[in-house]
Amino acid sequence: MQNNSVEELLKQQVNEMMDEQPATESKLHTSRQSRKPVKKKKHTLLKVIGLLSSLLLVILILIVGTKRGRRMLYEGAGNFIYDSVNNEDVIKEYEEKDKENPNTAAMRQEDYVSNYLIFGIEEFGGARNTDSMMIASINTKDDSIKITSLLRDSYVEIPGYKNNKLNSAYARGGAKLLIDTIELNYKIKIDGYASVNFESFEKIVDRVGGVTIELGKEEAKYLNKTNYISKKKYRNVKPGINKLNGNQLMGYCRVRKVKTLGGINDDYGRVVRQQRALKAIFESYITTNVFKLPGITKECLNYVNTNVTEKQITDVMEAVVENRMKTIDTFRIPVDKAFESPKKYNGIGYPILLDWDVNRVELYKFIYGDTEAEAKEALAALK
Repeated sequence: MQNNSVEELLKQQVNEMMDEQPATESKLHTSRQSRKPVKKKKHTLLKVIGLLSSLLLVILILIVGTKRGRRMLYEGAGNFIYDSVNNEDVIKEYEEKDKENPNTAAMRQEDYVSNYLIFGIEEFGGARNTDSMMIASINTKDDSIKITSLLRDSYVEIPGYKNNKLNSAYARGGAKLLIDTIELNYKIKIDGYASVNFESFEKIVDRVGGVTIELGKEEAKYLNKTNYISKKKYRNVKPGINKLNGNQLMGYCRVRKVKTLGGINDDYGRVVRQQRALKAIFESYITTNVFKLPGITKECLNYVNTNVTEKQITDVMEAVVENRMKTIDTFRIPVDKAFESPKKYNGIGYPILLDWDVNRVELYKFIYGDTEAEAKEALAALK
């Protein structure tokens, strides 16, 4: 009886302990359940972030890591540029060009080189001369960007007109005649062109925030006392480093009667200034705040007239980036000791008479990377 009582008592104690354990576990389970959703939410969020990051990484690899993907980026940029420039009227003008024109048939063209004419139009006093003319060449054979300046006073044949200075061709027949003239005389194919007038040039420079140019003592003094800087309030430049605005840089590019910093004079000095200005504009542009670039780019492109197609723009961008073309080489035609500068020739004052055979060979060597023999052979094949 006593034993039974003890046994019953033990059973009762055990049962009570068993009853308490589930209760404790239940409380713990309930507590865990109350905390579990928080952990689950955090875990889910981390999963989503990780998934999105992985997805973006894959997309980035597909775009940047593959040629096809990068081509999509170039096409997007090409479309943006094409939609921003002024192209309708000048394209219509250029499409009238006779492809069978015998005057422009004998010209060199290579698959690995694209030549684009860049020129500035002076519209003072009713004149429409091209004071600045440069050929930008993209060479995928030696992965280079090359700028060749053509002196405006070069005495040339102008199809349909009397021989005259190169800068007079545009006034007679627009971009079409200017390109025909260059192709005829310099014996190279021009694949497209882009132009701005002086007023637009000034606006572009101001839009990129001005440019840094170093001036010599003679240059600064000359700019401050002449009308090359057309607005008097800006005739305050100094020898040394200057931050020039559009009106000041335009004046700087037009100077030819004093030596450059470095001692180059006349039209050759002006070419040097124009090349320095072009590089300074580029440097100012690429150092602009990245968030401001799209707006600045679009506004600046609105000042540009061109006949370059969207595909050409895309192809040039792809060639430059894919081939890592980081530097720009500069050149000038005519080259030293291959021209004459009489006061008058055939009724034209102060023309530059080129030794065409020498200059064409030197041009081929620069643009196409020819040896002397290769350039002469290529030129002979066109005659």
